[in-house]
Amino acid sequence: MTDERTEDTADGTTAESAATDTVADAADPTLVVEDLVVAFGDLVAVDDVSFTVAPGTVTCLVGPNGSGKTTLIRAVADLVGIDHGSVERPESATRPVGYLPQAPAFRPQFTVAETLQFYADLTGESVDVDAAVNRVGLGGVPDRRVDALSGGMTRLLGIAQATVGDPPLVLLDEPSSGLDPMMTRHVADVITDLAADAAVLVTSHDLTAVERIADQVLVLDRGRIVAADSPAKLQASTGTDDLESAMSELVASESGQVATRDAEVDG
Repeated sequence: MTDERTEDTADGTTAESAATDTVADAADPTLVVEDLVVAFGDLVAVDDVSFTVAPGTVTCLVGPNGSGKTTLIRAVADLVGIDHGSVERPESATRPVGYLPQAPAFRPQFTVAETLQFYADLTGESVDVDAAVNRVGLGGVPDRRVDALSGGMTRLLGIAQATVGDPPLVLLDEPSSGLDPMMTRHVADVITDLAADAAVLVTSHDLTAVERIADQVLVLDRGRIVAADSPAKLQASTGTDDLESAMSELVASESGQVATRDAEVDG
């Protein structure tokens, strides 16, 4: 399913090896993805992807629409079947992985606190719901019903549920999509805080936020990692001043247009 195409970084290594080597010095990475392939019929959505995520770090998946970001994070969450390769997730925790989908949906009649208590009960362990609410900034509305929450508050509730049970790996799919700038900054701050206790993998189109929070950025194009490094090093290697410009350089086709696939599976 893969071709012979490889992407070289500035020092001559491939992007795939760079994605692994970026955190290779960290002992016992929380997440290890090796040679991962996910296909839907003839469309290869994730093509021979390898990377690791270390504890206490934020890794961000970025790329054009249809580059495979959501499929990749869903494969890591074990929500999509894989065709080749492996995903090694934590095994020892009661809740090994916390996951926020792009469009979180909760029971509308539940309050914020009741929603988090529901997820806490699923873990079978005692969970400090008040602490979970306060951590994401919803401490002022624990008794507000879900159907009365704003879009931003609903997204924060989704992040809170992803942390219930203290999973060592937290996966967030477009956590700030569609939010206003103030809420976007708050979500970025919350994600940075989460990394104090977990390895965090985030998909995002908000490259300004990614530039602030990411320890490692994986640039996806047509299902493959074409670059992997810190935001500053990606900018340096492309001779650009910001991450948006760096990504444009990395995923541009020969004609100068952003490369996307005709058959799109997801973001």
